[in-house]
This record gives sequence, structure tokens and C-alpha cells, in this order.
Amino acid sequence: MNILKALFGNSEQNPEEEKVEAEHKKFDLMKYDGVKAMKMGQFEYALRCFDEALKLKDDSEIRDYLSRVFIRLDRLDEALEQLQLMAVAEPDNTDVKLQMAHVCYMKEDYAAMSDAVEQALAVNGDLPQAHFMYAQSALKQGDVINGIARLTKAVALDDNYADARLLRAQTLLGIGDVKGAEEDSQWLSERIEAQEDVLLLAARVAHAKGNDDEAIELYNKVVDQNPFLTEAYAERGKIYFGRGDSKKAEEDMRKVLELEPQGLANVSGDYSAEGVEHQTKQAYSNLNPFGL
Repeated sequence: MNILKALFGNSEQNPEEEKVEAEHKKFDLMKYDGVKAMKMGQFEYALRCFDEALKLKDDSEIRDYLSRVFIRLDRLDEALEQLQLMAVAEPDNTDVKLQMAHVCYMKEDYAAMSDAVEQALAVNGDLPQAHFMYAQSALKQGDVINGIARLTKAVALDDNYADARLLRAQTLLGIGDVKGAEEDSQWLSERIEAQEDVLLLAARVAHAKGNDDEAIELYNKVVDQNPFLTEAYAERGKIYFGRGDSKKAEEDMRKVLELEPQGLANVSGDYSAEGVEHQTKQAYSNLNPFGL
């Protein structure tokens, strides 16, 4: 009998083992179906699959998938809840903490975003992305000095951190530090060819330096690349208006009105297609491209 068991195995399996094996198979099936549904954009079905999987086993990977689905469905509180549970289960996982910060950014809860980033930095203080995200939260809360300091730290940790350089340049230009902004703008222009945000920054720097011919040329490149970018038309139009070229200024402001009528109304206070020429001066005088 023992020889037969050794040769062919024991065909008998107790009920507890069968239950565990069945649950394991069901978990794998729910996980597989959920991931497949998520990739196909069938998010509600993916949620049901992942919920069933969690009933069988508490699994951080499933919670990660759940958080992604909730983000896609704009159910940010539920996404954050899943990430918080993951953070408790994996206290040294900085990726989870930074994802929490990202969700808080989407929720426009910048104080909570700072808290999440601080948790990541407590684990590893040399994460460039963490310092960048800390800068984002600081700037959104009006703390410009701390924001610039965090961006500088991010660049010190990763000299090629283009996003940090771009945001630092935009912030420096917004507070009038044209020289500091120009340094980052030149670095970006030398390494990132014809990117919309980089061209827009270079145009703003050129205008701030008084090089309006260069600025207009750069704004032209921006709108050639993205003909729907209202900021480029509005800022180029302001230069035309300052030069006394009311025809081109009104053409650009009409383009802004066409693309974003409500946004222009907010800028000018009172703007209509019929009276565009009468409101151009007020619209351009109120224009602030930096929002600081």
C-alpha cells in the first residue's frame, strides 16, 4: 500500500485542503478577470472582480489595482482609502505614499498631499520626485520660497529632472527672477526640442527681458504646435497690444474668445464677440500668465 502511494500519490484529499485549493483558484481567476477587464476599460466589472478577490485574501496588489480603477472612475476618496490600507501593510513602500500624494493633488487637498510626501521622505529623504511633489503642494498653498527650495533640492538630487527645472523656472519668472528663470529655460531648450511648455517658458522669458521679436517668434512656434493653447494667443496678443498693433492684438483675443469664451470672460469681466475691440485693453491689462 505504501509503495502504491509513493508511485501514484494519495488520491484522497481532506475537505479543508480542497477548500483552500478552490479558494486559491477562485482568487487567481478573479484577479485575472479583474486585470483583463481593467485593461479593456470595463471598470465596474473590474471592481466586482477585485472585491471578490479581497474577500478571499487581503492582497496589496489587488488593492493597488482597485486604487487605479477608482482613480479612473474619479472616485478619489475610495482610491485614497485603498492606498492608505496599503501604506499600513507596507510602511516602507515610498511608491504607495507618493501615489497617495498624487491622489491628494487630484483632490486639491494640498495639506494632505504634503503629509503623504513627508511620510515618503521619512523613509527616504533623497527621493527627487518626493521633493518635486512637496514643491507642488507648497506652491499651491502659496509658500513660494519653500516651493523653490524643494525644486532646487530635486534638481540637486537629479540634475536631469526636467519637470522640476520647468516648474522652478515658471515660479522664478512669476516672482520676477528673470535671470534664474532664464538659466533653467536655456537648459530645457538645449535638451528638450520643441516641447510646448518649454517653448512657452522661453517666450515668456524673452518677453520679460524685453526681446519681444524673439518672444513673438516663440509664441508662433507654440501655436503652430498647439493651435488650441489660449495662453499663447493671449500673451502674444498682449505684446502686440503693447506695441500699438491693435489689429493683431484683437485677432489674438478673438482667438482666445473662440477657444475659451468663459475663461476670457473671467479675465476681462465683460467680454463679447460684438464688443471685442472695446474690451481688448481691459483683458490684456488683467492678464497674468503666472497666477502668483
